[in-house]
This record gives sequence, C-alpha cells and structure tokens, in this order.
Amino acid sequence: MQIVNYENIENNFFEKIEFESISSVEQIAKEIREQGDVAVSKYIKQFDNEELTNFLVSESEIEEAYSKVDEETIKAIKKSIKNVENFSKKQLKCIKNLKTKIDKNELGHKIISLEIVGCYIPGGNYPLLSSAVMTITPAKVAGVKEIVACSPKIRPETIVACDLAGANKIYRVGGVQAIAAMAYGTQSISKVNKIVGPGNKFVTAAKKYVFGEVGIDFLAGPSEVMIIADETANPEFVAADMLAQCEHDIDARAFLISTSEDFAQKVKTFAQKQLETLSTKEIATKSFEKSFAIIVKTVDEAVELANKKAPEHLEICFKNAKKSMDKFTNYGSLFIGNYSAEVYGDYCSGTNHVLPTNEVSKYSGGLSVFDFIKIQTYQIISKAGNKIISPISSKLAGKEGLMAHKLAADVRKFT
Repeated sequence: MQIVNYENIENNFFEKIEFESISSVEQIAKEIREQGDVAVSKYIKQFDNEELTNFLVSESEIEEAYSKVDEETIKAIKKSIKNVENFSKKQLKCIKNLKTKIDKNELGHKIISLEIVGCYIPGGNYPLLSSAVMTITPAKVAGVKEIVACSPKIRPETIVACDLAGANKIYRVGGVQAIAAMAYGTQSISKVNKIVGPGNKFVTAAKKYVFGEVGIDFLAGPSEVMIIADETANPEFVAADMLAQCEHDIDARAFLISTSEDFAQKVKTFAQKQLETLSTKEIATKSFEKSFAIIVKTVDEAVELANKKAPEHLEICFKNAKKSMDKFTNYGSLFIGNYSAEVYGDYCSGTNHVLPTNEVSKYSGGLSVFDFIKIQTYQIISKAGNKIISPISSKLAGKEGLMAHKLAADVRKFT
C-alpha cells in the first residue's frame, strides 16, 4: 500500500476503467443468437471443459444439493435471505401507485413488476452463493413472475441459495454464453426482460453488448472500497476490511483516507501481518500493493476525495462520522462506524451487495427491489380538461412545425 499526501495524488487515482468491446464476446453472442443451445454447449465445453446438452438443474438435483449442504450453512442462507427480503419490502413500500388531478384531468402512475428477469451468479475463482441471495430475493419481493438464475459449474450451496431465494429455473451456464442466452433466448433458456448480477470483464462486456435487446443493472468494474478513518478507528478492523476487498482479484482496490499518517502506518502493518495467514494471499497481496493510503489535513478534504472517486463501498470511521453522512453523495453503499464492516453488506445486513463501481454511483445506486419494477404513467383527459390543454398543445406543436400534432389538438378544441 502506497502512503501519499493529499497534495501528491496522481491523476491516475481518478482514472475510470474503459469498458472496451471484446471481439470474442461479440462472436459468442452472435453464435448463440443464431444457433441457440448448440452454441451454448460449444462454449461450455470450450471455457468450462464440461459436456452439457441439458443445462437446467432438475428438481431431483435440487433435492440432492440440499443433502450435500450442512444445516448451519442452510440456516445462514435463510437468515441472509430474510434480511434482504425485509429490507426490500420496506423499500417497496416507499413507492406507491399515484392518482392526481391537474387541469381537471386524471393523471397517475402504476407500479408494474417486470415479467421475467435473469440473475447472473459468478462461479469462477469464488462461487458467490451470496449473489444468488442478492439478485433473486429483491426480484421475488418485487413480484417478478419468472426468475431465471445462471451460474457456471454450479455448486450445491449455490443451487440451495437459488432455490431458497425463489428462482423458478436454475441453469448451469456461465460467462458470456449465459448472458447471451438470457438476452436472446435459446431452445431451453427463456429470453428475459432484464439481466442483473456481478461478473468478470467478459460478463460485463457481454452485458454491454446485449444492452438494448434487454435491460441491465449497470456496468461494474473491479471491486473497490474506500475507508475514511482517523485515530478513533480500529486499525486492525480497517486492515481486514481493505484485504476483504483486495482478495476479489488483482484489479480490486482499497483506499484509505486518513488525517493521521501514523494511523495509516498501523493499518499497513496489520494488513501485512494478516496477509501471512490468508489462503487468498497471492491475489490479495498483489491488489493491496497497488492500493493507496492518502493523508489529508481535514475531513472536508476526505469528503471531496470520496465524492470525486465515487467508490463502490464507502466506510466512514472517524469521530462523529454519522453527523457527516449527508456530506457524502457518491457511493454504492455507505458503512458508518467501526462495526459497520463492508462484509456485512456483502452477506446479511439486508442491503444489497450488487453495487456500482467506476464512478457509476454518480448517477445510479446499487441493485434493489426498484430494479425489478416499472413506473408507468397514465392519463384520463376529461372534456373540461380538454378545453384547457388543447390550445396549449396546438400552440406548441405549431411552433415545432409538427402540423399533424397541431391537428390532433385542434380537432378536439371546440368539441
């Protein structure tokens, strides 16, 4: 971890990752669009070294998966689902159907659930069964009729998590082939309305390629955490939280912003000691070496850095941190205080762990129940309201030169 002063921050600290098109992604997606299951099987063989023609996890295989997962793990999955479910229900209550009157006309909006969604669950270096909880549960709460889950080389724990969370169909398909199959539909995999969930750069490139054919949550880059801490924070906690992010992959990043260089040095020392016993040491070390500790003079400088960087996870562990929370405007999810570890958001506090990275939080929040609904407006124009708004529409349409638009207003003007 490099320790630098605020004044010496290099420009590359703020550089965004460019999501370039990957030619192989385009080729795979096109083949799956044209050939369906045949192409899916081909690429499962090529990338996962598995011979599969039937991708669906059957009811008997789901039952078998339960027998292979210990009761404590099942209990933990259920608790995680319950917390995410409860939070999602509270969120959904914030949005209601609307009916109002404007110029004697009835206007409103309806909250409508998406019909079918695809949830991608990574299965590479780390099979993220928690991503099944985070993607499927809010979709279920939103009232989505059909939830499709895709994951490569799917393990029993992930199957159980998908089933408990409420997936209607579970497929042992991953990577670009899963994204393309859900986007275009194949003989055995349904075409969905929207694809959500984390993944590597190839999955992200595939989501970018199919966007427009289907909706997506957002394009996410490598995982990142920023921790703003002063001498009142626990350096051992901070070090562990930084390494938790670094172990994702070598491109993940952890940023410590502190008013104390002595504190930053303590964090670095703890992290180096903790690395010695980590089974993920090889990846975490490479990522940690490329991470930063930035020394600032004031909390206001830290706020400025955080809002400009817009990190995926933002932890604030300084004196009276809660009083400053409203100063922070750009982050995927906010964790306040020494005991608000980012790992709790990953698994079971109730908020979602599918979060925007790469400055996306400047215009979007993380995955939530809101990603699985549509807010669609309606209007009922009364005869009295028609007399009020038809002249206005006629005038504006005429100024735009859209004469059929003007006509459509004019023919109603005097009725």
